[in-house]
This record gives sequence, structure tokens and C-alpha cells, in this order.
Amino acid sequence: MSEQLNRLLEIMETLRSETGCPWDREQTLETLRPYAVEEVYEVLDAIDRGDVADHCEELGDLLLQVVFQAQLRKEAGEFTFEDVARSISDKLVRRHPHVFGDVDVADSAEVLKNWNQIKEQEKSGRTVPPPSGMDRISKSLPALLKAHDLQKEAAKLGFDWPEIGPVLDKVEEEIAELRTALDAGDTAHAVEEYGDILFAMANVGRHLRVSGEQALQDSCTKFRRRFRGVEERAEASGKPMSEHTLAELDDYWNEVKRRERDA
Repeated sequence: MSEQLNRLLEIMETLRSETGCPWDREQTLETLRPYAVEEVYEVLDAIDRGDVADHCEELGDLLLQVVFQAQLRKEAGEFTFEDVARSISDKLVRRHPHVFGDVDVADSAEVLKNWNQIKEQEKSGRTVPPPSGMDRISKSLPALLKAHDLQKEAAKLGFDWPEIGPVLDKVEEEIAELRTALDAGDTAHAVEEYGDILFAMANVGRHLRVSGEQALQDSCTKFRRRFRGVEERAEASGKPMSEHTLAELDDYWNEVKRRERDA
């Protein structure tokens, strides 16, 4: 294991050397940002597809992003990959006192409670605490996840509804405000209200204890599957899909839905 990891680190160092790859030498932390995000989603896609070989490959691509960024920090004299590995190892030991210490826990709920308590203790020990709870949430997170985490942080400080009813009321309120903006022909306000609806819906997901990102991914998968069924029915009709009316396509769509539910 360590042999292959050391090999990877050496390859990365060579690629960044004066005799290495021009493309790799040109990269910065800023240019690598989109690749890191892309690789995370490709890992998730491989898991969703149940493709074991692809999952292995995509995990390697994700590891490369960690190694690449650590190499850039090493060149700047700031930290190394070893520091990264040491940091996460220390954190895992510190936050699992029931495994590496003498703390007793009854179940996973107590484990999570202890984890959060230790995490808060770590934060309180920092020399410069964040001026706001909102500052604990990374600005670089994908928007849906960021909305979830911002609302979760606000809830910790008591700014939250105790049940989902008022959350749904807020969604309806935002939809009404979007309609008002559209009726007034105020495009800028309509865009703002659209964002507010998405933010409110992220809060619905948080109250349901589901991942908004995963729920939306599942809906995209369902739409892709059902739309393919519409295409197949259009092809079977002998008439190009572009020549069908919306009502005809909608009938195909409803047929696909009925068959899925009856299956």
C-alpha cells in the first residue's frame, strides 16, 4: 500500500519538475478547483451505476487531486501530503474516543453527539474564532449543499422552525412572490424569488433529513428514464418526435408513468 502511494507522490513530483509535463507545471490551486469538484461527482456517478471497476478508477482520480494540491502546497513550503494524512489521522483518533480511548457509547446517535461536541471544542480552541456562525460554512460549496449547511448552522443557534409545516408555508410564500414579480414584469425580482424558492426547498430537504442533492439526482435519473420512454413511443409511431404535439408527447409521458407504477 505505502509503496504505491509513494510511487504516486513521486510521479506527481516528477510531473511538476522542470523536466516534467508543461500542463501540470502550469496548474495552480485556482485552476485545479473545477477538477476536484468534477472528480467527486464522477465518483458518485460510478457508485450510482454500481460500476466497481469505474469506482476504483474514479477514486484514483480523486486521490490525484488531493496529491496534486498537496504538491503545490509543498512547493510553497506550506505543508506536505504527509501533513494532510497526519492531520486526518489525528482527527479520526481524537473524534473516536470510544474506539481509541476509554469513552463508552450506547449507539451511533451517541457517537454523533460526541463527535459534534469534540468538533465544537476544537473550534472554540482556535485563536481567531469566526465572527459569525455563517462563516463556518465554506463559500465554495455547491449551492444546494451550501443552503442546507447554512440553515443547519442557523438551526444550531435556534433560528429554525420546530416542524416542517411552516417550512412548506415559506415555500408557498416564495412561490407567490415569484408570481407577483412575473405579473409585474420584474425579471430581476423574479430571478431573486426563484433563488429564494430553491433556498426554501433546501430547508424542506433538511427537515425531511434527506440530501437535496441526492433527491434531485434521483429526479434527474427518473426524468431521463421516462423521457427515453417517450422517445421510444414517438419512434414507434413512425412520426418524428419534433412533429408531435405537446399533448401527444404528454400522453406518452403519462403512459410511461403508469407502466412504471404498475410494474
